[in-house]
Amino acid sequence: MTQFVLASGSPRRALLLRSSGYTFTVDSPDVDETALAGEDPLAMVVRLATDKAQHVAKRHGDRTVIAADTTVVLDGVSLGKPLDIDDARRMLRSLMGRSHIVATGVAVVSGDGLQAFVDSSTVHMSTLSNDDLEGYLATGESLDKAGAYALQGEAKNFVDRIDGLKSTVIGLPLPRVVAILDSIGIVRATA
Repeated sequence: MTQFVLASGSPRRALLLRSSGYTFTVDSPDVDETALAGEDPLAMVVRLATDKAQHVAKRHGDRTVIAADTTVVLDGVSLGKPLDIDDARRMLRSLMGRSHIVATGVAVVSGDGLQAFVDSSTVHMSTLSNDDLEGYLATGESLDKAGAYALQGEAKNFVDRIDGLKSTVIGLPLPRVVAILDSIGIVRATA
């Protein structure tokens, strides 16, 4: 039985939810993901997740809708998805050998109204040789990910440590999402 709608085209978010035992449908939102002038990155991901959830909820009546948005924050500046390979290279070089924040905003629209929050984790990235960087870029993995890397992919090899939830870095802070779903009566097919 389909119990909710995931308002996301991210295969990573879908995999996290499926591996937690949930059954759902996917409906990718079509919203403008441009940051507002001077917008705080953490406020931005909550706003975008809320926009996505509300946009998709209009198409699904009374069904519960979950949406999320993730950004990488370095020195207070949001690094979204790279525009191209050169932008990905620039982003990854700026992250190498440093710590940064990955923030994921989540919004859940249900009969109980809107619940929205942000969760963040600190990622400590190692320094890559130029050959390793170019090898990673050649995989194409960096092009549709905030901050130009995918922790669940090859990038796991150059992340030294995560302070916080790994699932937040992947794109969906599972413990809080599960708690919300439990509180509104969404049951897992398997626990």
